[in-house]
Amino acid sequence: MPRVAALCLGLFMAFPPGLAAAALELVMVEQAGCPWCARWNDEIGPIYPKTEEGEAAPLRRIDIGELPDGMELEGKVVFTPTFLLVEDGRELGRIEGYPGEDFFWGLLARLLGETPGATLVP
Repeated sequence: MPRVAALCLGLFMAFPPGLAAAALELVMVEQAGCPWCARWNDEIGPIYPKTEEGEAAPLRRIDIGELPDGMELEGKVVFTPTFLLVEDGRELGRIEGYPGEDFFWGLLARLLGETPGATLVP
């Protein structure tokens, strides 16, 4: 029994309570040759993981032709890039296209602000 307790303690230390519940993610639906995806990659891609938004909703990239079957979407994804705010496989909101750096951050902040438990630390 002590081995089981040590294993449980080790798992608890590896995944503290605040991190274990983090199922929120930003899914970027993209495709090869998409100029707006390339622009997002140049302007936002390198800094996104270092931002509060990136910590609140880590980025996952998916090709438009490889959307997971189990993901509950509000509608079909037609444009690339499309950014889906997803929690536990269920879409909470989306940004279609890339409107430029200034608009992207504002739209993402609005999505995160409308999501319970995803508020950003000031």
